[in-house]
Amino acid sequence: MSSFPNHTIESAPVDSKPILEGAKRSLGFVPNLFAGMAEAPALLEGYTTLAGIFDKTNLTETERQIILMTNNRLNGCTYCMAAHTTIAQGAGVPADVIKALREDTPIADRKLEALRQFAEVINETRGWPSEAQLNEFLDAGYTQQNVLEVILGTSLKVLSNYTNHVADTPLDKVFAKNEWSPKQAVGV
Repeated sequence: MSSFPNHTIESAPVDSKPILEGAKRSLGFVPNLFAGMAEAPALLEGYTTLAGIFDKTNLTETERQIILMTNNRLNGCTYCMAAHTTIAQGAGVPADVIKALREDTPIADRKLEALRQFAEVINETRGWPSEAQLNEFLDAGYTQQNVLEVILGTSLKVLSNYTNHVADTPLDKVFAKNEWSPKQAVGV
């Protein structure tokens, strides 16, 4: 596969520089995902904008991470699984939820498990859930708004997971302690 550049703030296209500078200010470093996305300023802007919008959903941080990490696992994205494990830990997502997401095992909380299963359905059916699958999700206490928010989170992961696949994004040191392989998932 072709080698994709991992830009610095200095080497990035001009339209990517402000986004990379903002990441450095807020995170203290430029994640390699952003450094790779910087080659296509519209992709970097789209991803960071959509991530900000996803944070505004009606879902809790734990629920958002369930959607994101489920998609990371299904898409086999080692970079994003390690990154989101670190993010989830820092955000106070319960350790048993993180473990279940990394290992593809059920979440003990019934409602959160319904969300995990529905996120799988949306990914695996490419947005064609059956009426029964939709009703199971709604019966667990979620809303039609949440159905659409799962689609939003899935879309966000398409941008990052697919970028990491084609660019072979190197894992940042800050995420290395949470390195992940699809082989770690029980269901794989």
